[in-house]
Amino acid sequence: MNLSRRLEKARGTEPSLAVVEEKHDPFVLAKDVAEPATLGRIHDVKTAETAQAAEVIELSPTAAAASGALSALKERASAALYERLGARITDSSLEESELHQFVKDELKVVVDEEQVPLSSSERQRLIREIIDDVLGHGPIQRFLDDPSVTEVMVNRFDQVYVERAGKLMLTDTKFASDDALRRVIERIVSKVGRRIDESSPLVDARLADGSRVNAIIPPLAVNGPALTIRKFGGDALTVQKLIAFGSLSPEMAELLQACVLARMNIIVSGGTGTGKTTLLNALSSFIPPSDRIVTIEDAVELQLQQDHVVRLESRPANIEGKGEIAIRDLVRNSLRMRPDRIVVGEVRGGECLDMLQAMNTGHDGSLSTVHANSPRDAIARLETLVLMAGMDLPLRAVREQVASAVNLIVHISRLRDGTRRVTHITEVQGMEGDIVTLQDAFIFDFAAGVDANGRFLGKPVPTGVRPRFTDRFADLGIRVSPHIFGAEMGRGR
Repeated sequence: MNLSRRLEKARGTEPSLAVVEEKHDPFVLAKDVAEPATLGRIHDVKTAETAQAAEVIELSPTAAAASGALSALKERASAALYERLGARITDSSLEESELHQFVKDELKVVVDEEQVPLSSSERQRLIREIIDDVLGHGPIQRFLDDPSVTEVMVNRFDQVYVERAGKLMLTDTKFASDDALRRVIERIVSKVGRRIDESSPLVDARLADGSRVNAIIPPLAVNGPALTIRKFGGDALTVQKLIAFGSLSPEMAELLQACVLARMNIIVSGGTGTGKTTLLNALSSFIPPSDRIVTIEDAVELQLQQDHVVRLESRPANIEGKGEIAIRDLVRNSLRMRPDRIVVGEVRGGECLDMLQAMNTGHDGSLSTVHANSPRDAIARLETLVLMAGMDLPLRAVREQVASAVNLIVHISRLRDGTRRVTHITEVQGMEGDIVTLQDAFIFDFAAGVDANGRFLGKPVPTGVRPRFTDRFADLGIRVSPHIFGAEMGRGR
């Protein structure tokens, strides 16, 4: 049996089981028609008006051999192609289209040299898969192209998880080896001027569409290279879409728009993967187009829609351990760039002190995110990050800085049902003694329970307390609907 026929069997395009329809018995299995070698273990077929052929759930030895032959051919062709390409595959002077065409031409030569009989469709499929390995992202490319997948997690070369609708699931996708996974990682990081090797075995990078990439290799990764890609959609999620998804309520959105227009300093808090950057993007859409915005990030992710935006990105140290430009350096530099708004993608170190200083010295309307489990934890986290700046400041002075700089905390959570919801909008009111006082304006109502599918039925509800900063709205001529804070809004406090 030739390779083409074996490949057809491997893909299941050639039936290994015939079903013969007779007048009195529509389910006669014609075992004599099928080859014995192609018969697998078959599920019981129940009699029904409209029945389907039985499911063969064991791969036949012939099909398995064909699949193995195709995999072996793919590995040989990939290795030969890498050998022919050499350094040209990472040559930054080549245009992407030129590189693709060069790889296609070389690959055709490599496949021809194998002298394996392949049909036209098999040949195209083989070339496409090898080009994905060499120029794309290998076997995970299909997940990156799938809009329903929000995150791809490669724990090791033979274990790939994806996230769909907030739920993690194991896939049957595998890389050929650790080396194949390592090549994909190196290709990603080299495109953004980063590097990964034994002396620098972990890296944060991004794809061309803005998706966030984290990679880590041995000796830090014990089981082999690991890769995590958090995808970014082609279109930024708007506030209207967040309302449609149930992440925000219309009343919340109206309040947040008023807060941004009133140039209040806002911190978005939440855990890993809760959607802090997405919410920060949505809030930034309320910034007037006349404002000059400076964004500061470790790896560029923000998708601001305004024209007057300067985007800054930190830089790691080079191979000699020199040339690092940290977030803190960029925050300091941004103050000399005449910003109306400073947007820091995430504060996770001493730059928190510089950001709070900027908020307290005329740069109102700044936005940032921080990892925390609640608004109260966000305050404690900001205090800790300020102390990481290395300044020997008393704790009360730090808390006064935080209470004076931050006006509002918006907390977002990923719930058990996989949805991401804004669970708190909290005003920072000031200091009482040594404690930073907080007052919730909106909280998520968990008391409504869950439906039959395990989805939370609750929604954000106002606490009925009017925030003090609404007086600032009146001074600036910013109107909000009287009903958004609940019944007590009209009577005040």
